[in-house]
Amino acid sequence: MNDILARMEPITLEEMDAIKLMNRIDTKFVTNSNVLRGVLEDAVARGYRVCTIEGHRITGYLSLYYDTPGLAMYLAHHNGRKTRQKVRTRTYLVSGESFLEIKRKNNHGRTKKKRIQIPSEDFGHFGTNAEAAEFLAEKSWFTADQLEPRCTTEFDRITLVNREKTERVTIDTNLRFHNMATGLDGNLADAVIIELKQDGRLPSPMREILASHRVMPYRISKYTIGTVLTDPSAKDNRFKEKVRYVEKTINKRITNRYERNI
Repeated sequence: MNDILARMEPITLEEMDAIKLMNRIDTKFVTNSNVLRGVLEDAVARGYRVCTIEGHRITGYLSLYYDTPGLAMYLAHHNGRKTRQKVRTRTYLVSGESFLEIKRKNNHGRTKKKRIQIPSEDFGHFGTNAEAAEFLAEKSWFTADQLEPRCTTEFDRITLVNREKTERVTIDTNLRFHNMATGLDGNLADAVIIELKQDGRLPSPMREILASHRVMPYRISKYTIGTVLTDPSAKDNRFKEKVRYVEKTINKRITNRYERNI
């Protein structure tokens, strides 16, 4: 992918942070790396810029999702609750910066994210940080002592911005999971998860590009898929179809370290 990304004009993280999408709509898509090359070629032609951090146009992310011992947040998603939350810590592997993040989805399908920076050493146990614990209690339905580290997701990300600065596109590849409770690993092989964050009032060039490559919107969560692949005890009826969809998209069975009836 680097050969294509090298032909895009860079955009800095500071410029990215200045882009405010006031009427934002988030939409996810799933494809594979072969299709992604065509999408990126079209993005070059349409004038998309690529976020560049310390010279890197592809950057590594490591997230650790927290949940209750009974997987309350996972089950809220599985059981179709419209209003739900996720709590995670995230480290940007290029800069080394770490954050505690709380994502809340309302019953209109809108997602809001609140976050606070934390020391990197608190990535796996933020509850010992008084400021972070207070932030969690204020911004979420949970307290730090109710949560435990459950599943890590690690991936490589490309971030694009269109010429008009009305949408951002994140492209995640090489997705790997590790379950802190079971010790099991999983991955999404050749799958690519794309998320389009756009101003809902304006046309979207990326939607047009994806449609031209027959990449259609598809709801998917890295945390829930990672849990399905790495926790044999987690309820999974609602997510089996999503795993099959990913396997069909990449024309390959997703591997994990135990056999599950998916």
